[in-house]
Formats: sequence, C-alpha cells, structure tokens
Amino acid sequence: MIIFLYSIAAAAVLIYVPFLLVAYARVRIGYESFSTPRALFDKLPPYAQRATWAHQNTFEAFMVFAAAALMAYVTGVNSFTAQLAAIAFVVARLLYSIFYILNIPLLRSLMFAIGIFSSGTLFFLSIIQTSS
Repeated sequence: MIIFLYSIAAAAVLIYVPFLLVAYARVRIGYESFSTPRALFDKLPPYAQRATWAHQNTFEAFMVFAAAALMAYVTGVNSFTAQLAAIAFVVARLLYSIFYILNIPLLRSLMFAIGIFSSGTLFFLSIIQTSS
C-alpha cells in the first residue's frame, strides 16, 4: 500500500518536469523582468508554450489523483489492480508531458485518458473496499 504514497510523491515531482523546459526557454530568450513573468509567454518558442500548458494541466490532474490515491491508502485497498493504476498514472502523466511538448496530440490525449481512468479506478476500488 506504500505504493500509493510513493506514486503521489512521484506525481508531485512530475508537475515541475515540463517547467524545466520553460525555464530553459526563458533563459535563452532573455528574461527581462522578474516582476512580469507572464508577459514573457508570447515570446516563448512553441515547445515552451506547450510545456507551460502541460505544467498547468499536470496541476489539475494531480489534485484528482492525489485524492484517489489517498482514498485508496486510507481505505486499505491492497490489490494488484490498484497498484497498477497508481503506477500507470505516473507513467501516463510523464508521457503526457512529453507528447504535449513534442506536439503529438493523439498520444497526449491517450495518456490523459489513461491518467483519468487510473484515478477513477482508485476511487472505484476504494468505494468497493469500504462497502465490503
């Protein structure tokens, strides 16, 4: 069951992976002012703009997953399916960011769906666990 906590930690780290490319792009184009970081967005190359969107979307997906994984942990879900769902979420979200940055929409959407399905699976298994 510790896999749920590790997967939450890994998913939290993944939030910032796309932002590393954004930071790199900001340095390359010359960061003019720390007081207006959002004004720089339009000057970023397309890959860095997509990295920004991947970064923002990962925050949203993380909140749902963290709740689902914590729910599975607290309710004592201990199945291979739940562990697989937790690992699948982390892998899918890593690939989601990569496919987003590389501008491969079909694979990005597939990874998004796998992530949502993984979170839903953890919620479902938690509810089943508490009702048995």
